[in-house]
Amino acid sequence: MRFSLRLTSGSGEGSRLVTTAITADTEHRSSGLPLGEYTLTVRAINSYGQQGEPATTTFRINAPAKPATIELTPGYFQITAVPRLAVYDPTVQFEFWFSETKIADTSQVETSARYLGTGSQWSVSGPHIKPGKDFWFYVRSVNLVGKSAFVEASGRASNDAEGYLGLFREKIGKLHLAQGLWELIDNSQLADEMAEMKTSITETRNEITQTVSKTLEDQSATIQQIQRVQKDTNDDLAALYMLKVQKTKNGIPYVAGIGAGIEDTDGQPLSNILLLADRIAMINPE
Repeated sequence: MRFSLRLTSGSGEGSRLVTTAITADTEHRSSGLPLGEYTLTVRAINSYGQQGEPATTTFRINAPAKPATIELTPGYFQITAVPRLAVYDPTVQFEFWFSETKIADTSQVETSARYLGTGSQWSVSGPHIKPGKDFWFYVRSVNLVGKSAFVEASGRASNDAEGYLGLFREKIGKLHLAQGLWELIDNSQLADEMAEMKTSITETRNEITQTVSKTLEDQSATIQQIQRVQKDTNDDLAALYMLKVQKTKNGIPYVAGIGAGIEDTDGQPLSNILLLADRIAMINPE
């Protein structure tokens, strides 16, 4: 059994022959075809050369349609773009470009925006994705044939203040600096009268602790500072400085704390300054 293949382009009286072929295979590949509409006619040929009734199919080779919509989902210091076609096509993916400013002419996207990648969706995140600021995505459909026009969408990161506080609280709470500062603040069991310095050197930690404390009738005041260099379980060093100022009056402690440190977070050195106080102010002497 063989097959007779006839491929034409266009339709009706304007159609023209593109190619013909005789093959015994059940698959046939045609390459280098330009964009357009095609009609393929196939006839079976038996061993006597007789041809059966034709089977015909029509198909198009076109660049994909542009995205019908782009859904932008805000997150904490993050925006996720999810494009959608008017009609689902599994052969189509999307190309993502990003800009912090609006591009008036989409023909300038490739020179003015930042290429992100190709996929079904894309997220942009980082400290530069701040709430209250517009960011711009430029997305186009792509397939093996070509690319669509760009579609523009703008969005903002989440402005959920409580959510950001929770995020910061979780991230900061994992720092050696935060854990050390809370440990220092929670340690209110100090002698009534003291002024001392302690030095501690171990295999994993070198530390200097200075404490000054004074009591007068129903009130007491304490200043304690710790300078610490320590090694964590990943053999990364951290340098930490922690200061606690505390006053206790009528049995109620009032505490202010400062922590400064450098330690590895997600494999990268990161410096941090943590403050705990009822009032925090920056003063310019001028």
